[in-house]
Amino acid sequence: MTLTKKLIISLLTTFIGCLVAGAANNKPALMWIDGEANFQRFSNADSIEYYIDKIASLGFTHAVVDVRPITGHVLYPSAIAPLEKGFDAPFDYLQQFIDAGHRHGIKVLASINVFCAGHNYHDSGLIYSEHPEWASMVYDPRHGIIPITQQKHKYGGMVNPAHPQYQQYIIALMKEIASRYPALDGLMLDRARYDGIQADFSPLSRSLFEQYIGETVVNFPDDILTWKKSGGRNHTAVPGKWFGKWIEWRANVIRDFFAEARKAVKAVNPALAFGTYTGAWYPSYYEVGVNFASKSYDPSKQYPSWATPTYKNTGLAELFDIYATGNYYTDIRLRDYHGSEVWNETDSQASQGSWYCVEGSNINLRTIMGGKPFLGGVLVSQFYKSPQKLSDAIAENLRSSDGVMVFDIVHIITHNLWNEISKGMNQTKAQ
Repeated sequence: MTLTKKLIISLLTTFIGCLVAGAANNKPALMWIDGEANFQRFSNADSIEYYIDKIASLGFTHAVVDVRPITGHVLYPSAIAPLEKGFDAPFDYLQQFIDAGHRHGIKVLASINVFCAGHNYHDSGLIYSEHPEWASMVYDPRHGIIPITQQKHKYGGMVNPAHPQYQQYIIALMKEIASRYPALDGLMLDRARYDGIQADFSPLSRSLFEQYIGETVVNFPDDILTWKKSGGRNHTAVPGKWFGKWIEWRANVIRDFFAEARKAVKAVNPALAFGTYTGAWYPSYYEVGVNFASKSYDPSKQYPSWATPTYKNTGLAELFDIYATGNYYTDIRLRDYHGSEVWNETDSQASQGSWYCVEGSNINLRTIMGGKPFLGGVLVSQFYKSPQKLSDAIAENLRSSDGVMVFDIVHIITHNLWNEISKGMNQTKAQ
């Protein structure tokens, strides 16, 4: 083979390689940068520039920068919320990300933990120091109704989403971010949910629910649910008389909050994208009060045990400009899934079925989203022992959803998984 032919083949191979990479990455690709896990590393402007450049070179289109970790304290100069303890970046953290992102063609979204305001492992945060009255009251199967700050196995100290003063507070924070950072590309709302099926059983929630149904709940909380011991220390929630309407009411609380938050943010900056992250496990996600489906989808036909005929009116999909959902499964394709049980962070019991692998989840999501686009999320820490599957999970989301969200950059950095990320971003089809 002549040198000229070799050169031509080499150039064609390079060109085709570029086309393949572009084909894989022509959908939105979000890299999540958690606040608590990363703010010390990114307290150096050079680090921000370096990693923004790196993710751009891999084909990522967005950086999601957490500026309100689970404590409820913040990582930017705020007139509303206290600064996160230990955070001492000598520059405006979020602005630095915006500037670096835009230099490299990356859109920057600010993430906030919405209904979380405490770190239960460290007994720190808003609900410990400034506002204990906002703490969610949880119906613990062993201890009855107690503040979430007393549930020490909990990671995040969640608040009561129905608390009107807290709703005003967190929406004011969103407006402050939108106003302070006019070049910001969007907001991503995280943990915009109830803590779980145990929450919230405060007197306030009882009163608001009774107003919703127009009746008194005589036996509270038993008319909502009771706990049945199901072996060892485990308990199963047993629905009571008002369980279905309770689930519907909580979903209405979240839906109405999202609608109000979107309206407030768009009033400040109409161009700001309004987005959210939720878990993809829809068959059990009612436990946290979030119906992320389209209003065109009626879950009561498929899940009559928890969805009332009017539950469909609580759908959120139409409120989002960007929607990322957590396809946090180690089985990638349907052919790989053999019925293993999955127990997600917010579940009260294990689940199984076609939802619980990446491909199956995306197929089901197509149905419930009513044509609205969604990005499949990948949890990097699930693949420490099987890094090839990390590549496959990214590739499958790029194939069968409308993009990918990778959580979180700290896992990639500390375990040096950049090659696996690159392979996943550049696969044209799942292996």
